[in-house]
Amino acid sequence: MVLRKRLLLALGLLLILIVISTTGYRSLGGPSVTFLQALYMAVITLAGVGYGEIVDTSHNPVLRVFNIGIVLFGVAITVYVFSIVAAFMVEMEFKKPFWRRRMQHHIDQLTGHHIVCGLGDTGRCAVAELQKTNTPHVVVDISEENIRKLKELHPGTLQEMLYVVGDATEEDTLEKAGLSRAAGLIAGLPLDKDNLVVTVIVRQRFPKMRIVARSAERKFAERMLRAGANSTVSPSQIGGMRLASELIRPHVVAFLDTMLKEQGRTVRVEEIEVKATSPWTGSSLHDLNLKGRYNLLVLGVKRPTTEGALDLQVNPPDQSVVDRQFILIAMGDIKDIQRARQDAGI
Repeated sequence: MVLRKRLLLALGLLLILIVISTTGYRSLGGPSVTFLQALYMAVITLAGVGYGEIVDTSHNPVLRVFNIGIVLFGVAITVYVFSIVAAFMVEMEFKKPFWRRRMQHHIDQLTGHHIVCGLGDTGRCAVAELQKTNTPHVVVDISEENIRKLKELHPGTLQEMLYVVGDATEEDTLEKAGLSRAAGLIAGLPLDKDNLVVTVIVRQRFPKMRIVARSAERKFAERMLRAGANSTVSPSQIGGMRLASELIRPHVVAFLDTMLKEQGRTVRVEEIEVKATSPWTGSSLHDLNLKGRYNLLVLGVKRPTTEGALDLQVNPPDQSVVDRQFILIAMGDIKDIQRARQDAGI
């Protein structure tokens, strides 16, 4: 704040000197000197660019003395202004108060987004997937250096990433990320105990929020599930499954890799929830014609049972009637999935 006041003071002094010098050149230079000539003379004198004199001072001692004063004061004020501007730009680069306020304003407007805690190897992959699928999200990390590195790795897609710098195990930090309006949270911090703390904090406040936690050790995975996490993911377990899959089903793995890494399209297996108010309620899969209308392949449906659970049916027949609380599992381009969700009333 002090630096900003100094910048305004420096610019004010420069403006006052320009006004004084312009007035002096015009009044002392004679009736032939126009306002534009006087202003031009003031600017080139203060800037020290070395052009020829627009207002001739060789035959006017008073004007020459005046010009000497303008040069001396101009050099001093100009150097002062440049130093303050440089300091102000450096401060903006590190603190970026304007951009932080603007980004926080965007975060405050989000509803139904997802929060990613931690930008380690796991968190970076999660953020990249959320970016590719156009899923609104906010990143929380204790180090702004991690955020800077991530943006450098993905300069084209992550420049507008919304983030909060702070400790994700603190409730105030999560609230800055819009926790009270979020739909889900990924606890991807490096330490299992920190992910357990995040799970406990979020579950105590929001019993229905979906929480997915990273867990390196099995004992912490069980604790996280008891603490309220909907699911836990073990990077080592996922890595082991990938190694085995590469060995026994390489063509399937190659297909999935192509689907996930293809640049031109974003093909994913997604879910479409059919709510009670959806216009799809009561229609059969044949009538919905998801393949023809959206180019989607229905892989399965989850329907509620009498006990309240969801029963999975793989490769359902076209005669299957879609009822409320059904979840359609379909594969297709993410843009087509979004169109189908809009038509389904989500």
